[in-house]
Amino acid sequence: MQKKISLELKGYFERTDRIFWMISITISIYSLLLISSVSRNSNFGYFKIQLFSIILGYLGAFLITKSDYRFLCKYWYIAAGICIFLILCTFLFGSSVTGDSGVDAKAWIKLPGGITFQPSELAKIGFIISFSKHLSILKENGELKYFGKVALLGVHALIPMLLTHLQGDDGAAVIFFCMFLVMSFAAGIQLRYFAGIFVSGCLFIPVLWKYVLAEYQKQRLLSQLNPDADPLGMGFQQIQGKLSIGSGKIFGQGLFHGPRVGYGTVPIQQSDFIFSVAGEELGFIGCLLVIGLIIALLFRTLQIAYKSSDYLGSYICFGFFGMIVSQAIFNLGMCLSLLPVMGVTLPFFSSGGSSAACLYLGLGLVQSVFMQKNEEAMVETYEDQA
Repeated sequence: MQKKISLELKGYFERTDRIFWMISITISIYSLLLISSVSRNSNFGYFKIQLFSIILGYLGAFLITKSDYRFLCKYWYIAAGICIFLILCTFLFGSSVTGDSGVDAKAWIKLPGGITFQPSELAKIGFIISFSKHLSILKENGELKYFGKVALLGVHALIPMLLTHLQGDDGAAVIFFCMFLVMSFAAGIQLRYFAGIFVSGCLFIPVLWKYVLAEYQKQRLLSQLNPDADPLGMGFQQIQGKLSIGSGKIFGQGLFHGPRVGYGTVPIQQSDFIFSVAGEELGFIGCLLVIGLIIALLFRTLQIAYKSSDYLGSYICFGFFGMIVSQAIFNLGMCLSLLPVMGVTLPFFSSGGSSAACLYLGLGLVQSVFMQKNEEAMVETYEDQA
């Protein structure tokens, strides 16, 4: 029995993209080390939650790879319906996160045992499934050149963007918008539509500033121009984050030995500013390793996308790519004071049960695309030999 299970597992991993798994596992281990260091200054079990979420995420990824992604996308409306329902639930009995700066996001559902779940993280995976299916249907029917069809794609993307904005989670809304852009560009939508979005966005800025952005968001944008103007208020987190990163110099002060990490100097260091932990304790080398691992994951995702056997699989990979690359750029930009603070986590590294577990579901979708192409190639080889 044990030998049979061993052979089945061996056969399973031989059909998967082992390089993709190796990169993700390395990222997981690195993430756990950084979060373990942050846990020194808190009684909250960040490490245990992250470990549990990673294990749960890998289990979910494994189950997804045991299915054909085309079968999962066939029932896209179920995935979309569940995600929308869960987000709507936050309006009724969601848990809010408020801050002294004016932050008021009602984006979490409290589960038994004091655990919270953020539906928008699952909605990102649901969006990859539903939007990939939408794009692939239009592509196969040659309808991506028609304005009405492209407009419907915009409506599709606006649904999660508006829902997360109404939650007060504009960071998630921005990520949905970036995923929409990347996937649409990958599908070959004509550039005039992107130009139209850009021009419309520029014209909409005054309306956005006056009627959409909350006061604390305006202050964050203004503070970005001069963080030192309010070093104990809006500029505090970014200033302290940069000091932590700079204090590590080339090789860092040693894992579990960073004094600023130990004292919890940087607010929300376990999540939004986990990059500062790598900078302080592992230095420039540690920061390069974080960026290098994310780039390696993105590059491998693109390779799988271009080798996909159909448009649907390719768009799934580009959706995952858009989610990871946009979150990474915005988070690193926040930590380096190149972009305003907007509550976007560093994918796979930041602490957060919902985010960590759901990101691995995305890994499973990409692996499923690879495995289906690999198995089809094996069948073709067998038929040619026969």
